[in-house]
Amino acid sequence: MKLANLDGRAVIVSGEGATDVAQASDGRFGPGIQSVYDEWSAFRSFAAGLSTEGAEPFDPDRLGPPADPRQVFAIGLNYRAHAEETGRETSPIPATFTKWPSSLAGPYADVSLQGELIDWEVELVVVIGTRAHHVAAADGWSHVAGVTVGQDISDRRVQKAAGNQFSLAKSFSGYGPMGPWLVTPDELPDPDNLALSCTIDGETMQDGRTSDLIFDVANLVAQLSAVLPLLPGDVIFTGTPNGVGVARTPMRFLQAGELLESTIEGIGTIRNRIVART
Repeated sequence: MKLANLDGRAVIVSGEGATDVAQASDGRFGPGIQSVYDEWSAFRSFAAGLSTEGAEPFDPDRLGPPADPRQVFAIGLNYRAHAEETGRETSPIPATFTKWPSSLAGPYADVSLQGELIDWEVELVVVIGTRAHHVAAADGWSHVAGVTVGQDISDRRVQKAAGNQFSLAKSFSGYGPMGPWLVTPDELPDPDNLALSCTIDGETMQDGRTSDLIFDVANLVAQLSAVLPLLPGDVIFTGTPNGVGVARTPMRFLQAGELLESTIEGIGTIRNRIVART
C-alpha cells in the first residue's frame, strides 16, 4: 500500500490516482494523516479490503510529507562507507539527534538556501505504526507502518559552529523533504536491502544500499525504544550513505537553481529545486 498526504488529507495511491481515506471509510479514518497512524492496525485491515477503482488523478505538487510526527529521530554515521569517508569512528549506540518537525516538507517543495555551506543527505525514512517501547530487534519491523524517501538537508557552517551538534543545522524550514508517499514493507522485495541515490542536475552524488546500514531498521527501533516510547506517526531518518558534499575534494555544496533528486528502490523519487534565500 502507498499512503500519501494530499492537500492535508490521507489518501491511498494506486497507479496515477488517489482514494480519499476519510470519504472511503465514511469518516472512520482520516481526514488527517496522523489519525491514520493513531489507528494503524485497524486501518490496515480496512485498507486491505478497499477497492481503489474510483481513484482520482491528482497533481503530485499537492503532496505533503506522508507523516505529521510528534517526534523526529535522525541517525548520524549509520552507513559504513559514510563513516569511512568522514574518518570518524562508529559507536555502539546510534548517534541520535532530532530534526524539529517544522523542518519537514513535501516531496516536491523548494529548498530555500539559508547559508552558503548547505549539503545533501539522501535517507531511508521510517514511520512508526504502533507504539514501541522496550522492543526486541526481532520485533522491530512489526512496529513500522512503512518507509519513505527523505533528504536531511544540512547547514555545515551552523553544524560546526554549534560544536558539531546537529539538530539546529538540520532544522531550517524545509530542510526535511519527505515522500512522495509511505510504502508498507510488504510492498518491498527486501526492505533491508534497498538501493538509494541522489543526483544534482542529473549528476550522481550518492549511490548506496541500505544493506550497508550499521544499525538497520529493526535495530534502530530496538535501540531507540529502549530509551523512550516511539509513538504512532513518529519518524526516523536512518542515516545517509557516502557521497555528501562536505567530504568531497574539493567540497561541494548546493547552489540556487540546482535540482536535487533523491530515489529509493521500490518507493520512488522526490525532487527539490534549490532556490536562493528569500
